[in-house]
Amino acid sequence: MRRQTRHAARALTAAAAAGTLLAACSGAGGTGSSGGDAINVLMVNNPPMVELQKLTAEHFTEETGIEVNFTVLPENDVRDKIGQDFSNQAGQYDVATISNYETPIYAANGWLHALDPYVEKDEKFDQEDILAPMRLSLTGEDGRLYAQPFYGESSFLMYREDVFDKHGLTMPDKPTWRQVADLAAEVDAAEEDMEGICLRGLPGWGEVIAPLTTVVNTFGGTWFDEDWNARLTSPETTEAVEFYVDLVREHGEAGAAQAGYAECLNNMTQGKTAMWYDATAGAGSLEADGSPVKGKIGYVPAPVERTDGSGWLYTWAWGMQKASENPDAAWRFISWASSKEYEELVGEEIGWANVPAGKRASTYERPEYRRAAGAFADVTRDAIAGADPENPGVQERPAPGIQFVGIPEFTDLGTKVSQEISAAIAGRQSVAEALRASQRLAEEVGGEYRNR
Repeated sequence: MRRQTRHAARALTAAAAAGTLLAACSGAGGTGSSGGDAINVLMVNNPPMVELQKLTAEHFTEETGIEVNFTVLPENDVRDKIGQDFSNQAGQYDVATISNYETPIYAANGWLHALDPYVEKDEKFDQEDILAPMRLSLTGEDGRLYAQPFYGESSFLMYREDVFDKHGLTMPDKPTWRQVADLAAEVDAAEEDMEGICLRGLPGWGEVIAPLTTVVNTFGGTWFDEDWNARLTSPETTEAVEFYVDLVREHGEAGAAQAGYAECLNNMTQGKTAMWYDATAGAGSLEADGSPVKGKIGYVPAPVERTDGSGWLYTWAWGMQKASENPDAAWRFISWASSKEYEELVGEEIGWANVPAGKRASTYERPEYRRAAGAFADVTRDAIAGADPENPGVQERPAPGIQFVGIPEFTDLGTKVSQEISAAIAGRQSVAEALRASQRLAEEVGGEYRNR
């Protein structure tokens, strides 16, 4: 299915160029590839990355002599800036956080260094320990490896066990979305200062579109059928989107149209919501030392309707720009940041629940990690192992992807559709209006692929 990326260089370059204005306003990490014993790293500003930034100078730089200049940006901004720099091969950044969405596309366009030669020489790294779904998702069409995972994730449902116990509520071991909606309504009615659930509503193909697409999949909908016909106004997709929008409007967080991963994490940590459907990576923050909800959260698989599972597959990974003038230093950073040793460092310095997990089999065998992450470790590992990017729904798909469509045009398409959905969540238009506009956008993309 990755054959689609072979035809996509021009499309992705155009999509990256479209983000130039936003990226230009986001700040910069230097004026060029840094040279010497220094590298420039561009990364997303989520909690595990911020912890990495704090640990780098004292541990990596002190040991290797390689200085790391970080540029850290919000998710939507960092995607635009990475797309701009890598598509132009500007070489401003040696290393950047890319995902399993970008990796095969960037590799096909020749924007990434293949990492196989470094892995083969680095006996300490232990590539076979990387979980198979992560290895495969970061491999190009040519069978070569183009990125190393910093952490991996699927998605699951997090809920306040103590609140459920208080009100005599029971979370099923494998809930359906209808059951989740009923539970959200009950908590919402019983708790004056707590909403039933938090769901992303913030525009962005990596924000609201990620969880929403998993709901669409399990309700029987899809972005495109196997012949590239857009299906955003199909009965199944319409039902799924209406369900999602109604749930977050009726029992979700305040300001949902501007709430993304970070806002929902804050709401859950601060006790403002009883449930949260999102990335498995969020559990590390909820169970961290000092978290006011540590030990109060239960974790169950992503809710379903018509499929057996619905969890996504995602990794923030380290990609090396082909234009980097410091590939050896860049690899030393990548191998350190993705290593068993770095996980041990995080466990000892910050806490074992904070380890950037979801990428190595050995993580789940560590007694220290299992003691700290026992509430969510197995659920996370099982969700990653069970994710199927080739067959995430009830029908054949023309391109891989669970919470995205694995084509270059999806960055632009997904972002535009997300704006329509967010407007419906905000009450500025109906779901039907949002989906009609989205269907027209998707038909343009589907038409291009049918004519190739």
